[in-house]
Amino acid sequence: MLDTFRKAFAIKDIRKKLIFTFLMLIVIRIGSELPTPGVNPDYIKNFFATATGENFNFFNAFTGGSFERMAIFALSITPYITSSIIMQLLTIAIPKLEEMQKEGEDGRKKIQKMTRYLTAILALVESSAMAIGFGRSGLLVNYNFVNAAIVVLTLTAGSTFLMWVGERITEKGVGNGISIVLAINILSRVPSDITTLFDQFVKGKSIPKAVLAALIIIAIIIVLVFLVVLLQGGERKIAVQYSQKVVGRKTYGGQSTNIPLKVNTAGVVPIIFASSLMQFPIVIASLLGKGNGKGIGSEILKGLNQSNWCNPERIYYSWGLIVYIVLTILFAYFYTTITFNPLEIANNMKKSGGFIPGIRPGKPTVDYLSHILNYIVFIGACGLVIIQVIPIFFNGWLGASVSFAGTSLIIIVSVILETVKQIEAQMLVRNYKGFLNN
Repeated sequence: MLDTFRKAFAIKDIRKKLIFTFLMLIVIRIGSELPTPGVNPDYIKNFFATATGENFNFFNAFTGGSFERMAIFALSITPYITSSIIMQLLTIAIPKLEEMQKEGEDGRKKIQKMTRYLTAILALVESSAMAIGFGRSGLLVNYNFVNAAIVVLTLTAGSTFLMWVGERITEKGVGNGISIVLAINILSRVPSDITTLFDQFVKGKSIPKAVLAALIIIAIIIVLVFLVVLLQGGERKIAVQYSQKVVGRKTYGGQSTNIPLKVNTAGVVPIIFASSLMQFPIVIASLLGKGNGKGIGSEILKGLNQSNWCNPERIYYSWGLIVYIVLTILFAYFYTTITFNPLEIANNMKKSGGFIPGIRPGKPTVDYLSHILNYIVFIGACGLVIIQVIPIFFNGWLGASVSFAGTSLIIIVSVILETVKQIEAQMLVRNYKGFLNN
C-alpha cells in the first residue's frame, strides 16, 4: 500500500490530486474545530458526560467529534448520507426516478441534483431540531430567535459545504470524496480512543498486567481489521458463457466472463439503518428532556441503548442486542433486494446471448441467481454482525467505550482499500497511454 502511494506521488498528475485531497482534509479538520457562534461550549460536553452516556456516540464518531464540540461541521455529512439512501429507495419506489436513473449520465446528474437539495433540507431540519431542543436547555448562551437562527444557518451551511468539498475531492482528487470525508472524521477520533484505552486498562497497572492488557487490545484490533478486510474482499464469481454468432466471415461472442457478487453486498448500510432506527427514540427522548425516569418507556429506552448491552450487572437489557442483530440481517436482505435485481440481470444476459453453464436461460437463471444471492447476503450479514458485536461485547463487559467500533472499522478499511484501488487504476491507465503514445 505504501509502495503504491510512493509510486503515485512520483507521477505529476496523480501527485496534484493527492495534494489537493490532502489540503481539503486540512480544511475539514479546521472546520471541525471552529465553534458555532452563540453556543455554550461546555453544554454538550456536560450533556455527553451526564445525560446521554452512549446515546449520541454513534453520531459523534461520524462527525469526528465536531458534534461534541458543536463546531460548524457538527452535522458533518450525515444529512448527505441519509439523503443518498432515501433517493436510492425512492428510485425503486417511483417509476419516473427509475427511468431517470436509466438515462445514463444525464439522469445521474439529475438525481445527484435532487440529492443535494434533499441534503440541504435535512440539514436544515436537523439543525433546527438541535437549536430548539438543546437551545432551550442551555446550548445557546442567549436563547432567542436570532441566536437560534444563526446556529441553524451555520450548521446547515457547514453540512452543505462539506458535501461540496466531498464532491470536489471526487472530481479533482482521488477516491470517493464523501467516503473520504467520513473516514477522516472517524480516524480523527482514534488517537483519543487509544488514549482512553491506555488510561483505562494500562496506566497505573503492574508491568505484567499492563503488557497483557496492551497485547489483548492490539490483538482485538488486528482481528477486527482482518475480519473487515476478509469481508470486504470476499466475493462469489458466477461464470457466464456467451454463445458464438457468425455474421458473414466474422465470429462474434464465444467468450467467458463472470458476475462478481460481493459477500458484503450492502456495505455498512444495514448497520447504519439498524443503529439509526434503534437510536431514534433515544435521541427524541433526549431532545425532549425525558427518558431518565422510571416506567416501561424508560426501560425500553435503556434496552435500545447499546451502552447497556452485554453488561453483567444489567444483562436483562441485552434484549436490545438481539433486536439489533435481527434488524441488521433484515436490512441486509432489504437493501440488497432493491439494489440487485436477478430478473434484470437474467434478462440482460439472455438478450446478449449469455447463459450460466448448466442453468437454462429465463426463470431457472433468475431462481439460481436469487438462491446464490440469498446465501451470500446471509453470510455477509452474519459477518457484519460479528464485527459489530465484538466491540459491543467488550464495551458492556469491560466498559471499553471507543468510537472505532465495527461500523467505523468497516468504513475506514473500505475507504482505504477503494482509494488504493483507484490510485492503482489511474496509474495503470497512465501506463497504457504512455505505451500507446510510444
